[in-house]
Amino acid sequence: MLAMTVSGGSLTAAQVPEPAPGPDEVLIEVAAAGVNRADLLQVSGHYPPPQGAPAWPGLEVSGTIVDVGSADNATLLGAEVCALLPGGGYAQYATVDAGLILPVPEHVDLADAAGLPEAAATVYSNLGYLLDDDASRKRRVLVHGGAGGIGTFAVQFARKLADAETWTTARGETAKQLEALGADRVVDYRSEDFAALAQEAGGADAILDVIGAAYFEPNLKALAQDGRLAIIGLQQGNAAQIHLGGLLAKRATITGTTLRARPLEQRRQILAEVFERVWPALDTGDITPVVTTRLPLAEAAEAHRIMNAGGHFGKIVLTAK
Repeated sequence: MLAMTVSGGSLTAAQVPEPAPGPDEVLIEVAAAGVNRADLLQVSGHYPPPQGAPAWPGLEVSGTIVDVGSADNATLLGAEVCALLPGGGYAQYATVDAGLILPVPEHVDLADAAGLPEAAATVYSNLGYLLDDDASRKRRVLVHGGAGGIGTFAVQFARKLADAETWTTARGETAKQLEALGADRVVDYRSEDFAALAQEAGGADAILDVIGAAYFEPNLKALAQDGRLAIIGLQQGNAAQIHLGGLLAKRATITGTTLRARPLEQRRQILAEVFERVWPALDTGDITPVVTTRLPLAEAAEAHRIMNAGGHFGKIVLTAK
């Protein structure tokens, strides 16, 4: 089969053996693969795949199940699904644990569904607690990088499922698109001080951050009392100083998470909860995948160039045909 392998810091099309599903796995004929910033890091040598995963990138795909590793999963044959992978999605076929697949939502195009698993699982695993909190007041959520693949999903999640006042940082020219997704306030990070604006408004109860060190101090300033900061990316640095007095005074909670490195049972549990609590909103169209660029699998390097250049809105997917 064709796969986009990594060689010398770049992507190269190569013929590799078609994988066979293990006892708990299914084989997916890939229709599309979602492109994520982690893929760029893997190609550059900074985010190696976990043990047992294919050497080529790709953390999420959509497609059709064409083989199963055991009779227990025989009823899945022919199902159109999307899946969360530890790697190997940039290929014509991919194997994945049967607990990491989700049905393609109603009214969602099969290729567009490739942009859902990573975003949905990442956002839910960091902001899902908002669905359980019995808040006495409307909460405020700040999503950094609102125009990105994670951001466009997080804005919809926070506004439409958590019913939170939703702020996001993004380029000003994307404001109308983000407001259409549910953003109440779009802060242009190039000309506005999100920390000062959030403080004036009473602070953010939850912040989802993909930036890292450059935003660490202003994020602490932006938090409300008892606020929670979830760091899920390090686009602008991985080392920052912390003012512990401010942290204590606000009773703040800071978490840092990745998805791919979690134990399999945790990933299975996250996907099960995403299916129960998030997928209905996708079936009804209250939340939609935001896929604005489709490129053939063979043009994966161009997809990475577009993502690395910045300014892209929504998800990029690679189509297998």
